Amino acid sequence: MSNKIKPKILFLCTGNSCRSQMAEGWAKHFHGEKYEIYSAGIEKHGMNSLAIQAMARAGVDISNNESTLIEELPTQHFDYVITVCGHANEQCPFFPGGAKVIHHGFDDPPSLAANAASAEEAFAHYERVRDEIKRFAERLPDVLM
Repeated sequence: MSNKIKPKILFLCTGNSCRSQMAEGWAKHFHGEKYEIYSAGIEKHGMNSLAIQAMARAGVDISNNESTLIEELPTQHFDYVITVCGHANEQCPFFPGGAKVIHHGFDDPPSLAANAASAEEAFAHYERVRDEIKRFAERLPDVLM
């Protein structure tokens, strides 16, 4: 194992309950050896149980993650900050050290699920967004260039 310092990536969303948690889970799954990966929110909404379930069905366990505020993270220096929702992108705080901020928004499953006609239809929104985030996370090294 190399002593090289891994670049630090933060996935930022409004409440750190769903999309940023999925992004952290997928990024760790695909690139955990290459990057130090975190997620946080501008607010703290708690973990979304349907996001946990959707990720578990895809083979990625985020059940031990916690909804975290930026100021609660063990580091405040990031090489990359990736906002995954419009609100977080608009409210993105300044990060010292010249973090490269990248915005890639994803639909909000809880908002979409609120108007669903059934539990199955609601959960389908989580699965669709989960799969979109997976495709994004798979090509993360290219996104960061």
